Amino acid sequence: MTGLSVRGKELWMNNEPIQLISGAIHYFRIVPEYWEDRLLKLKACGFNCVEIYIPWNLHEPKEGEFNFTGIANIEEFIRIAERLELYVIARPSPYICAEWEFGGLPSWLLADRNMRVRSYYEPYLEKVDNYYDVMLGKLKPLLYTNGGPIIAMQIENEYGSYGNDKRYLNYIKESMLKRDIDVLLFTSDGPTDLMLKGGAVENVLATVNFGSRPKESFAKLQEHFPNTPNIVMEYWNGWFDHWGEEHHQRDPQEAADTFEEMLKNGDSVNFYMFHGGTNFGFYNGANFSDKYEPTITSYDYDCPISETGELTPKFHAVREAIAKHKDIGELELPKPIAKINYGKVVMEESLNLFEVLDQISAPVQNTHPETMEKLGQDYGFVLYRTFLKGPLGKAALTIQEVRDRALVYVNNEYKGIIDRWDNKTVMIEVPKEGIQLDILVENMGRINYGPYMYDPKGITEGVRFERQFLFDWTIYSLPMDNLDKLSFQETNDHSLDKPTFYRGFFEAEEIGDTFIELPSWTKGVVFVNGFNLGRYWEVGPQETLYVPGPLLKQGKNEIVVFELHGTKKREIDLIDTHKLG
Repeated sequence: MTGLSVRGKELWMNNEPIQLISGAIHYFRIVPEYWEDRLLKLKACGFNCVEIYIPWNLHEPKEGEFNFTGIANIEEFIRIAERLELYVIARPSPYICAEWEFGGLPSWLLADRNMRVRSYYEPYLEKVDNYYDVMLGKLKPLLYTNGGPIIAMQIENEYGSYGNDKRYLNYIKESMLKRDIDVLLFTSDGPTDLMLKGGAVENVLATVNFGSRPKESFAKLQEHFPNTPNIVMEYWNGWFDHWGEEHHQRDPQEAADTFEEMLKNGDSVNFYMFHGGTNFGFYNGANFSDKYEPTITSYDYDCPISETGELTPKFHAVREAIAKHKDIGELELPKPIAKINYGKVVMEESLNLFEVLDQISAPVQNTHPETMEKLGQDYGFVLYRTFLKGPLGKAALTIQEVRDRALVYVNNEYKGIIDRWDNKTVMIEVPKEGIQLDILVENMGRINYGPYMYDPKGITEGVRFERQFLFDWTIYSLPMDNLDKLSFQETNDHSLDKPTFYRGFFEAEEIGDTFIELPSWTKGVVFVNGFNLGRYWEVGPQETLYVPGPLLKQGKNEIVVFELHGTKKREIDLIDTHKLG
């Protein structure tokens, strides 16, 4: 078996021409129990390949500590694809973008304020090498050349959209080669002169990414690389959503018609995405064009397969396009997954954050309000506390470079928001007896694309009262990765002006997918049986959080909501319908 190779303008597999019809599915956005379901639907649509990004930050969450269990069990996902006779394209770039936190780069890189990512900077490359020693070692037995399903692997990711450091790109290439990665290597970039010139690597297959106008995009590829196969590594058939936007949707037939245009010409296509999934926990990324724009919890992407695994009209339109050109047989699907309405859950127990700080965080003292990364923290929240002596007249409290959204409290009383968008100051005054000043900062996702990726979180420069910088801080890290120490109690205090943990329970006789609706809540995070589902925010477009059935158990189930602004109605609804946009 010779594997995947390039012969002029054609791709060949084992001495025969092949047209790859591939779809992106991110194992890290799907509970493992549903991996096979999603891959079966990919195959049922007529696809012969699955493409996966590999997020470094998931697999090395702390430097030198690796994770390949549960949702991070990449080897199991690839073996399922192999069992279903699907080829695999792997993209361990080490940067992936993917609207994923920091583009897949681990946040601990930013503990070094001199760090330079995605370039020939030796301290960065040393970290990449340590990661590749482990990750590529895991992938090597799964290569097609070693009897596995992986037929191709990417060098970096859309690098021409970021830089032009050829020494760096060649270093990544050589890093793969010297670790015996002997399948076809490729790059992928946007179809412009700047991007293709910046991102291409000598003697490596170049591919392009686009959502429309394939004829023009492939013409630009051929202009730079004559006599190369036409491959779109990311055909954007849908799009992602930021908080505060409308849900993006694309006409299914138009997306299928654009695909069929490529199909008829023999072009190879990878759908980005075929099935998006969910940004569980705090793994959503963010973009920055003219302002900071964090991505929502849902990564539905308006795909052929919805966030919850349902076939969409786009699935059927795409399958019909393939069926015109290839024999894909009758549509055979896995058993449907039940969607269940469990009803209303009353959140009878609560604890406000200020009462339990010492239960869930060990404070540190510091002259300056350190960043999250300097504190050794990846995600979540940080609370900064200091004392001001009075009397001082009313003046503006300012946070220089808050990342990303801060709630300000004086003596535990809410005073306002300072955020990365519009709210830059809060007015406070200090009486003779002085005040306790608390600032709760939420990391809403590190930037995953573009020139502003250096995105440390928390208070990144300092806090000023009027013109005076404030020093001497007590700092509480709140990663929200273990809430077991919370001792809940029944209470009637709604804590409308304080960040509060609420807890409720419900019984489940049957297990199925469900959706959490929070109609009277403002902004926060939801945990089901200890699993962080992700963020909610009343600005939309997302109105429900998806709860995959495998997170539930027969009998008693726990729901904890960390609400930043309080609620007037301590109830949530578990319904059988996803509301997005």
